[in-house]
Amino acid sequence: MNTPDPVQMLIDAGAIAATPFGPESRYRGVALGKLAQGDGSSLAYVKRRLIPPRHAIAQGAVHVVQGHERPDLVAHRHYGEPLLYWRIADGNAVIDPFELTDTLGARIGIPVPPSLF
Repeated sequence: MNTPDPVQMLIDAGAIAATPFGPESRYRGVALGKLAQGDGSSLAYVKRRLIPPRHAIAQGAVHVVQGHERPDLVAHRHYGEPLLYWRIADGNAVIDPFELTDTLGARIGIPVPPSLF
């Protein structure tokens, strides 16, 4: 017998948000998928997040890397939110965000942040 998923029932009823991701998450707005299991249950997963090409991401500023900086500190300085480091990584076409701050004096683009709220 297949038991209904109580969390999915709450989502369907609008009692809880359909996305578990906050406004600062790189996965906000990314669709969730379900994978059917052999026992009739399903497994939720996050579908692929497509990153726009670098030239399509508007740059608002340039940041020169100083000593002891990390991507989250740069994001906090420019956006007021350290969890937005991934926007800077996307805008500079790097997979590992720490590549952004590995080289002192490096100039990194700071994308214009879209409205969060």
